[in-house]
Amino acid sequence: MVPEARLEPSEYGLVPTTEGWFTVNVREAAWVHGGSFADSCVFEGEAVPFAEIGYTLAVLQPGQPSALYHREASQEDFLVLSGACLLLVEGEERRLQAWDFVHCPAWTEHIFVGAGEGPCVVFMIGARRADPEDQLYVRSELALRHGASVEADTKVSRDAYAAFERWSPGPPASFDGLPWALR
Repeated sequence: MVPEARLEPSEYGLVPTTEGWFTVNVREAAWVHGGSFADSCVFEGEAVPFAEIGYTLAVLQPGQPSALYHREASQEDFLVLSGACLLLVEGEERRLQAWDFVHCPAWTEHIFVGAGEGPCVVFMIGARRADPEDQLYVRSELALRHGASVEADTKVSRDAYAAFERWSPGPPASFDGLPWALR
C-alpha cells in the first residue's frame, strides 16, 4: 500500500516532505515569483522530487517569457488553460489561446511569452532527463526580441540566467485576472 505523503509549509507554500500520494490546492502549493519570468507553481519538493515527470503551472503576464529559449533531451508538453501567449518554436512564432495543446519532442527549441490583455496560464509537463546537462539554451534573434534568449549558446543554466534576477519564494502578488477560483 502506498502511504499518503506529508505536506509541510515552506517559504514557497506546501511541499511534500515524504514519499507517497497527495493532493494540494494550487492556492496553497509551492510557488516562485519569476521576476523577469513567469510566476510558477511547482508540485514537488526538494526532499521529494518527482523522478519521472515534472509539472509546472506558469502564470505569464503580457510580454513576459516563461523562461529562456531552449531545447532539451526530453519530451515536453503544454496546455494553455487561459489567456493568450506566443509560442516561439524552432525560430517561428505562433499565437496560442486557451485549450491549445503543444507537443515538443526531444530537442525542439521553444519558449512561451505572455500575449494579451491579462495573464496567461500554461500547464507544463516534462519527462525527466537522465543527465541534467543534456540541454541547450539557444541564441535566437526571435526570442531576443521578446527578452527570452541568451546572448550565446550555453548548456549551463546558471550561466544562461546569470543576468536575470533570481526566482523568489511565494505565490504571485495577486491571483486577480485568473479565471479559475484561486481567491
